[in-house]
Formats: sequence, C-alpha cells, structure tokens
Amino acid sequence: MSERHDNTPKGINTQRVIEITESDLPLHCPMSQQADWSAHPRVYLSIDARGESLCPYCGTLYRLKGKPSGSHH
Repeated sequence: MSERHDNTPKGINTQRVIEITESDLPLHCPMSQQADWSAHPRVYLSIDARGESLCPYCGTLYRLKGKPSGSHH
C-alpha cells in the first residue's frame, strides 16, 4: 500500500474532473456510481454557464458534455 503525500482525505474522490451528460442531472456529488459514493454528504450542484460545477467538499470538477440546455440548474 502506497503512502499518501497530498492533503486529500482518505476515501475522497481523487479523480478531479468528471465528464457528465444531461442524463446525470440533477447533479450531486458524490455520484452513486462512484466507488467512494459515501465519502462526504451528498451535495447538489448547479451547472454554470460554462457547463461546469465544482464540489465544495472534495474539489471534484464536473464538466457537462456538450452545451447546457438551460433547463437543468
């Protein structure tokens, strides 16, 4: 087992950018299909005008594939 040398708490998502589609909306972190789905409380996230959202707990960036339709925020 390797030793962690960063400040990421054990069990927190280490994949920093996750691409999502409109079928993943409404978006929440962590997502149920992630291996660490119970690493922190579920947080619902709004997609900004650029099609991105950053989780305030773990710093994961969610990026919407394609242009946001505007119906999901």
